[in-house]
Amino acid sequence: MEKRARGRPSGGGSKLQRTETVTLRLDPRLRYLTELAARRQRRTVSSFIEWAIEQALSLVMLPGDTSSGHIDLEHASALLWDPDEADRLAKLGLYYPDLLTYDEQVLWKLIQECEALWLVDFNQRRGLLPHEQDTKLLYPALRKHWEALKKVAAGEADISILPGPEEARISRIPRF
Repeated sequence: MEKRARGRPSGGGSKLQRTETVTLRLDPRLRYLTELAARRQRRTVSSFIEWAIEQALSLVMLPGDTSSGHIDLEHASALLWDPDEADRLAKLGLYYPDLLTYDEQVLWKLIQECEALWLVDFNQRRGLLPHEQDTKLLYPALRKHWEALKKVAAGEADISILPGPEEARISRIPRF
């Protein structure tokens, strides 16, 4: 007998999107009103909440390069979202460091100080705009050392497990 893959419908239906589960608390009144709103839109409660969050993202403003000087989070997501956790943290650290949590700040500082992850040294990156620094970060090297960086940032490993100056020199050699 053939096993079905989890999260996939049987037969010819479309594949389900991968989603995250979030637990939230609502007071009884808000829960009731959410159920009514979901019924009105012929959605499940979770589908209604997901829709409402998507709508709210356009109301959250971040500093940006637009003429108004701000960009909504929904549009900023094109710059910030990446399926890879390491890339997401780097982009957030480059473009919106004020949104980093304390633990993310510790990790981002390690990334900034690890010369093997950059095409140029720290002093050469000073004064560069975020999008210019973005082009200097070696994302494949960041992903390669991601788990080690997280362990060092969490205090679970010594900094000596991170790549040193020799690996930094090798990673800057152009590949043809």
